[in-house]
Amino acid sequence: MTIAYIKVAALTCAVAALFLPHMQTLESTGDNLFTVYLNGVQVGVMSDAGDADECLIEARKRLAGEDDEMVLAESDLTWTGEEVLWGKIDDKDVIISNMLAALRGSVKKTLNRSYTVKINEYTVNLASTEEVLALLQASLKKYDSENRYYADLVLDSNRELNVLTTQIYSAKEQEKEEIEEVMTSSGINATLDEIFADIEPASEKDFSDYELGLLELDFGDTVEVVESYLQDYELTPLEKAIEEVTKDQEKEQIYEVVAGDTLSQIAENNGIPLDRLIAMNDTIEDENSLIRVGDELIVTVPEPELSVERTEQMYYEEDYEAEIIYVENDDWYTNQTQTLQEPSAGHRKVVADVSYRNSEEVSREILKEEITYAAVPKIVERGTKIPPTYLKPISGGRLSSRFGRRKAPTRGASTYHKGVDWATPVGTAVMASCTGTVSRAGWGKGYGYVVYINHADGRQTRYGHLSKILVKQGQTVTQGQKIALSGNTGVSTGPHIHFEILIGGTQVDPFKYLN
Repeated sequence: MTIAYIKVAALTCAVAALFLPHMQTLESTGDNLFTVYLNGVQVGVMSDAGDADECLIEARKRLAGEDDEMVLAESDLTWTGEEVLWGKIDDKDVIISNMLAALRGSVKKTLNRSYTVKINEYTVNLASTEEVLALLQASLKKYDSENRYYADLVLDSNRELNVLTTQIYSAKEQEKEEIEEVMTSSGINATLDEIFADIEPASEKDFSDYELGLLELDFGDTVEVVESYLQDYELTPLEKAIEEVTKDQEKEQIYEVVAGDTLSQIAENNGIPLDRLIAMNDTIEDENSLIRVGDELIVTVPEPELSVERTEQMYYEEDYEAEIIYVENDDWYTNQTQTLQEPSAGHRKVVADVSYRNSEEVSREILKEEITYAAVPKIVERGTKIPPTYLKPISGGRLSSRFGRRKAPTRGASTYHKGVDWATPVGTAVMASCTGTVSRAGWGKGYGYVVYINHADGRQTRYGHLSKILVKQGQTVTQGQKIALSGNTGVSTGPHIHFEILIGGTQVDPFKYLN
């Protein structure tokens, strides 16, 4: 037994001497030996779990150094701990190598350095700056077939972050700047300034002196370009991006109603079906809905995602109309006009700067005009006084008969109704529709008791089938003044008020004139 004990002790010492570099004495303070896993793969054993994060950082650096582009890899780091008296730990270089192998196995996809282009609410991802410039140039080429202008990307000075925007260069301006730089450096500019200072001002330009063609070209929308890292499937092919950006899209805009507008005309001018215009605007119930000057309506117009604004200098010949000349008449109302002279078109030669947004003309500035033969203006005499307004003669009532053809409601009644009827109880107050002078107050054939009122604009109103008249002939009444009580006199089928408006002695539909 003594000999056996001695042999075991000697063997233990030999083993300890052999493995001592890889073993260490651990204190009993809880978990002190940690098995580390990366993405579910065991990568080593450590005495301090905190060192695992440092090893992972180093492994990721080595992985990133293996490719020029950004690499996306999962890095789920976990560990389990235990308390031991003796334990074998792995060298850090071994753990880092094991981690690198685990990361390589979890690489999802190499991300491409690419560029995201934002135009208003539209975005597209392209593979390079060359593709971005090709996209921008395709928008310009639609209006610049001679390639006189080109787009470039510059840093947006208004942004704190690195955001690129566009700048348009003219090939001609570029050449001019280069020449001026040479002349300035040689002192020629100062000499030329002295020479031309003594030259008399140039005479008026002839048509041949103008530089016709494209003068200015720029984008009508703000373009923002930022660098990004994306996967292949997130990139848009250049051809498809050009089609999306340059093709006309239906975009909503606000249209302000002007005098003379009708819903059908607005729909036609904007190329929209009338029913679609009604559906887009909650304020419009149907094609008969009333619109007023200044109302704002939603319309759609065809525009590309990236708009182009340009100015062209153009020569053209045209027939033209002279502006209407108005002669004011303070004794007439504004709805009274008379043509004093009929117009006749003239002919002229013109050089003008015409500005466009895409294909739509925005403004036109005439630089030179030569009249071949002058236009004769139209001369119109018009009134300046605001015409009187007309109100419904009773409060309430039920509309029982409109203006126009009808079936005779009773014997002796007309089949063509020359006014408007509202059914209302006998004794309802009847008011003057407009300020005027009573021209008749009494009994009228068919009307029963009736009141006629003449108004300052030459019109007349009539109120029939009254039960009592409260005014006299020749009396002046004001708008809204009580003039009678409704009744059922004359040729009548029941208690109601009959109301007429006459222009030039002829009855017209009152609903066209009532406010």
